[in-house]
Amino acid sequence: METDHIMITFIVNHGDAHDIMAVARDAGAKGGTILNAHGTSRESDVKFFGINLMSEKEMLVIVSEKELAQKILDAVRDMSVFKKPGGGIIYTTDVNRFIP
Repeated sequence: METDHIMITFIVNHGDAHDIMAVARDAGAKGGTILNAHGTSRESDVKFFGINLMSEKEMLVIVSEKELAQKILDAVRDMSVFKKPGGGIIYTTDVNRFIP
């Protein structure tokens, strides 16, 4: 079953999701959910007194109408967070069922 919605997921460094949400909201997003997460990449592990520390991440998930999704993506892609290496990634997923 196809819907007219798409899920946009942003994985960014801790503290960046609120700024991204503000830009996405200005582009038409009605809301989103921010989840705390941590990275598991070996290259980014940091040792502190012999203990491995994982990089803190945030996941911002926005479910949007397909017609607004490209406008949201265009608005956030030029943010500085996505211009620096390791700053973040964005991906989209089709939504098969949507129950508001």
